[in-house]
Amino acid sequence: MSANLAYLDTAASQAPPLFEPNTNNRFIARAVLLRDRFEKDAIARDRAGGKPTAQIQALKEQGLLTLLLPKAFGGEGESWSTALRIGRLFAQVDGSLGHLYGYHHFSLLGMTLRDDPAKTEELWRRSVAGNWFWGNTTNSFSQSLFGKRDGEWFVLDGFRPFTSGSHVADRLAIAWEDADSGERRFAAIEANREGLVIENDWDGIGQRQTGSGRVSYHGVRVHQSEVLGAPVPLNPTGAPDQPYRTLTALLQQSVLLNVFVGTAQGALRAARGYTVQHSRPWVHSGVERHTDDPWVQRQYGELFVQTRAATALADRALQALDHVTARGTALTAEERGEAAVAIAAANVLAGEVALKVSSEIFEVTGARSAVRQRGLDRFWRNARIHTLHNPAEYKSRNVGRWFLGEGHPEPGTFQ
Repeated sequence: MSANLAYLDTAASQAPPLFEPNTNNRFIARAVLLRDRFEKDAIARDRAGGKPTAQIQALKEQGLLTLLLPKAFGGEGESWSTALRIGRLFAQVDGSLGHLYGYHHFSLLGMTLRDDPAKTEELWRRSVAGNWFWGNTTNSFSQSLFGKRDGEWFVLDGFRPFTSGSHVADRLAIAWEDADSGERRFAAIEANREGLVIENDWDGIGQRQTGSGRVSYHGVRVHQSEVLGAPVPLNPTGAPDQPYRTLTALLQQSVLLNVFVGTAQGALRAARGYTVQHSRPWVHSGVERHTDDPWVQRQYGELFVQTRAATALADRALQALDHVTARGTALTAEERGEAAVAIAAANVLAGEVALKVSSEIFEVTGARSAVRQRGLDRFWRNARIHTLHNPAEYKSRNVGRWFLGEGHPEPGTFQ
């Protein structure tokens, strides 16, 4: 073996593990194995877009879809932090899977906010029995899907954009506006309902397999027995009065921020591997190995510190989320507000770090790393498109107002 190859093997074996979780939890341990499996074709799937069908089937086979459902209904009774740590792991190699996994739980558990326990519990039992994967067509701001009453049915016509997970879903959480009153209604239906067309037309620069395109409705019939809860006024920036019913935004934001963190971690892991194995020293660096260049060492040090800080803040936000979701109907406005600040702060830093790390890795991996075959660009594309959904500016303002003594963020769709 040459001296150079011996160095590569030694460097790889001596490098500390990067962002590996505690696998005492059996579901986390299963997720680590899946992450490593998903990594093998992540670059090819990112190029292709489309459906991660085999990956969703793997989630089913590993029993990860019923993770958060109460044991009384056949679930595993795990906390939100467990599910979101799993989503973070998947995002280390594939941001789309981290996104879809988080949103599956968001759609399934979000039913509790409709105040229709009997129907919700029955859907949970059926979801466990069928091992269903959930998508959604509930976009808060798109007034593009309307329903008319027809006896015991509602007939839906129109479309919804940003329908993450719809293309691989067994069931869909849906929402529409009443054509007469303008009020919003919610329901859960099978993804192959007659008249429903999943366009599968998502063509974003990143998150290529999330299926976040359009779903069209052509006379789709929804029976009143499938409707969840009472109609609510259409108020995209408002929220119900009861604190426990305002957790939708915190759940959604938590999914996003853990995808950001996982993306930053994954970019750093992939870049380090390339640098140790392939990068060449710059001609004027005065060193024989790229990893001995003080510039490279300093840059990686800074990126690691920033990613570690974002991870720590995300972990703190997970603790806050577990607390407020465990409180149930006893949740107070003060508790909800404290969690909102923690999650907003973590979201801001996670997004900034994901963009920074996924961009700056190219400075220390070198020109030969910037080819499609290597797939390092997918981390930046995933972070860039995902952070656009909820501008960090408004989260920073919320944290700043709280810091200056003006109170917690007002509950709403995104805060």
